[in-house]
Amino acid sequence: MSEIQQTKITTQGSDWRSLLAVAITVVAWASAFVVIRYAAHDISPGALSLGRLLVASLALSALMIGRRLVRMSSREWALTALVGVAWFAVYSVALNAGEQYVDAGTASMLIQFAPILIGVLAGILLGEGFPRMLVIGGLVAFAGTLIIGFATSTGEADLAGVLLVLLSATVYSIAMVAQKVVLHRIPALQVTWLACLIGTVACLPFAGALVSDLSVAPGLQILGVVYLGLVPTALAFSTWAYALSHTSAGKLGVTTFLVPPITIFLGWLFLSEVPPILAIVGGALSLVGVAIARRRI
Repeated sequence: MSEIQQTKITTQGSDWRSLLAVAITVVAWASAFVVIRYAAHDISPGALSLGRLLVASLALSALMIGRRLVRMSSREWALTALVGVAWFAVYSVALNAGEQYVDAGTASMLIQFAPILIGVLAGILLGEGFPRMLVIGGLVAFAGTLIIGFATSTGEADLAGVLLVLLSATVYSIAMVAQKVVLHRIPALQVTWLACLIGTVACLPFAGALVSDLSVAPGLQILGVVYLGLVPTALAFSTWAYALSHTSAGKLGVTTFLVPPITIFLGWLFLSEVPPILAIVGGALSLVGVAIARRRI
């Protein structure tokens, strides 16, 4: 077998693994919105964030046992700390708090500002440019998200909630670009583990609230916190980091437009929330947009 053929097979294998990692991530993150909607009835935003991060930190620490750590530069440590504080801590707390003031439809529109900002930051700071299909696909997918938002919005929103959700989208975008830089040399699991530990430390001021909330929360809501830590956090952030290390930040960011339609489906499946027809149309448009964005010119 020639060297070119071997390279092609290796690339194809990597592409399939990356696609699988993306699929696991978006489904897990979509499920998080459904579980958060349930668990947030008795668990406050900060406590919920700390609880899931504690569970995720324990799970990731177990996975890191026996693994050799790659020595990191001071710049890589600083960027990993930024990911931990901005994405694992600030994003989570701000989004949980914001959704107490903003209805789900409006929140889904606002949070999808993130993929657009990721594409802009990656194009400028990471030198990824602005590929035509990525731009077109991103705009189509964003239009689908707007339709979902309008279809599911109740009109209940205040300025504080809007600003909190926009803060979530902004820090998430910045953190993802920083993570992409670190992943050039550091393994995905190591970066995810360290960022999660840093995020956990940043959320420790909510320890008292966590103990208080868990003492009165029903068992199913406590299981919800455990699920959030194991699946949407430990698993999904790891698969996301793996995918990010094998593709451009802009193209990967666009795939998060798949989260709202999947969330709608899961809400219908598990919470009996029947989506409006217009939301289904928006979800289909988002799927088309992501497919366009991931096409190779």
